Amino acid sequence: MSRRAPGEDAVYLDGDRWRGAMELGNGPNGKRVRKKVSGRTRREVLDKLKALRRELDEGLVRPDDRLTVGAFLDRWVNTNLDGRVSEKTRDSYADTVRLHLKPAFGNVVVRQLTVAQVDRVWSLKRRDGYKPNSIRIMRTVLRLALAQAEREGLVTRNVAALSGAPRIRAEEGRTLTVDQARELLGALAGHRLEQVITLALTFGLRRGEALGLRWDALDLEAGTLRVTHSVKRVKCPAGSATKTQIIVGDLKTRRSRRTLYLAPQLVELLRRHRARQAEERIAAGGAYRDFGLIFPTEIGTPQDPDNFSHAFSRLTTRAGLGHWHPHELRHSGASLMLAQGTDLHVVSEILGHSSIAITKDVYGHLVEGHKRAAAETMSEALFGPVADARSHQLGSHNGSREAGP
Repeated sequence: MSRRAPGEDAVYLDGDRWRGAMELGNGPNGKRVRKKVSGRTRREVLDKLKALRRELDEGLVRPDDRLTVGAFLDRWVNTNLDGRVSEKTRDSYADTVRLHLKPAFGNVVVRQLTVAQVDRVWSLKRRDGYKPNSIRIMRTVLRLALAQAEREGLVTRNVAALSGAPRIRAEEGRTLTVDQARELLGALAGHRLEQVITLALTFGLRRGEALGLRWDALDLEAGTLRVTHSVKRVKCPAGSATKTQIIVGDLKTRRSRRTLYLAPQLVELLRRHRARQAEERIAAGGAYRDFGLIFPTEIGTPQDPDNFSHAFSRLTTRAGLGHWHPHELRHSGASLMLAQGTDLHVVSEILGHSSIAITKDVYGHLVEGHKRAAAETMSEALFGPVADARSHQLGSHNGSREAGP
């Protein structure tokens, strides 16, 4: 028997079965990896090896044919997400992987995962009482992870993307009415959180965005304020003394980084707030730490978003409105803007939505009245006022009767 050249595929008879082996290069640990196939005839084995060689040349064969979904997801979270998403998003993805995806798919070999298996898990999650939006998040995380596997040639198709997406029905959130909003702002007069709550309501700011506003992004003369940062709580690295920490991070997307235009009343509110903060700095003395934030704690550090939520709830309760969450300020601001006739695409830009489609999905029901008003305005332009149109219609009807026999 002739000697094979290095890397050449091996084919041999083993009992009543033909076997074949092919070198796939080195695995993650540096060791050489081989792929084995078998068949009833030598020709069958050669055909399988030829197909494998073609896949390898096209980048579709991975070195480790035993890689599980669990091991791949761990690597994806710890390696592939670095620098691509915010720390908070990474923590959220890691929780979804740990709590849902690994228990469901962890022991399945990546290349053997099927659409049917994924669909079955979503069905079980629904049966266990998980809301459609929670299942949507699980599906999104698995889809993003398998997109990486697809790019690496570990799989030939993304079974999560092919799985059935849960149907999401948008729920109308609770909003403050104009009278309630005025009651709240009246009750806040003179309070330390008056300005941050007023801005959050006026522009529908996210909680972290409001707490992350910076003095260097404010131009009182021009009356503009750029939204560039967000305060958030993230998990600490393993081995740290605390589990979480509060950070000030850049907003990642272009649409979320936006400029707000301040009315004169808001400019005056911020002038007064700056003077108050200067007094707090003097009172704190050497304990003051300047992070450049407009709405920090009394010693200049970023506010804890959860503490802010608790304080806001106490204020709304004291104002006689009951328990409210800061996110409902965002929903209320958007609803009040639309109620005043602000165009939907302008509201979308003020809110920092990634697309107007999101704004339309959440708040589209609030513009029905504007659509009716637009239709009436167009009809009046084409056919004249409603009263004239009715008179014309009546005259035409009478005329047709007089013309008849």
